[in-house]
Amino acid sequence: MVAELDGSIMKCVHDQNGNHVIQKCIECVPQDRIQFIISAFYGQVVALSTHPYGCRVIQRVLEHCNDAKTQQIIMDEVMQSVCTLAQDQYGNYVIQHVLEHGKPHERSTIISKLAGQIVKMSQQKFASNVVEKCLTFGGPEERQILVNEMLGSTDENEPLQAMMKDQFGNYVVQKVLETCDDQNLELILSRIKVHLNGLKRYTYGKHIVSRVEKLIATG
Repeated sequence: MVAELDGSIMKCVHDQNGNHVIQKCIECVPQDRIQFIISAFYGQVVALSTHPYGCRVIQRVLEHCNDAKTQQIIMDEVMQSVCTLAQDQYGNYVIQHVLEHGKPHERSTIISKLAGQIVKMSQQKFASNVVEKCLTFGGPEERQILVNEMLGSTDENEPLQAMMKDQFGNYVVQKVLETCDDQNLELILSRIKVHLNGLKRYTYGKHIVSRVEKLIATG
């Protein structure tokens, strides 16, 4: 049955029904029998990741293909376009998938590629979810890189201020409060407290205010 799909892989992947068949092949059929399916994705990983059905298929490949060479080929293509994929309405799911289920060095690579753009990414609908995943699954040092970037280099904490007032960024700040260590928590809370009254005037700032007040109340 699987052999009959040969020559029509992409047609199936791009089809709202066909993509489920390809996903099932990847999940259930031994890899040596579906190498022709996987090979059809080589060079197309970014295009597929930004497609509503293709992004699901790529996630199945990442989950089920244990062959090191295949994993490497697919992952290399993903890693070349981390920032593009993170901001894409479908691609962001592929990056989130790697952050959640990938190897530690893959996670580190993604975080290092996003570093320097964390504030911008946090204010973007799809990429903000990726930044939240970085905070949830990153190690202490990686989390520190992100926190430092959000606090900025001056006492004004402009990046943090901008994020707290942003419709997507405020969720990233909430995630920071949830995931950071006690030392950072204390530091960030002290930085936020200065702006509490001002934040109350902003629709999205209010989320932060209630979160911070809860944290203060619980000591």
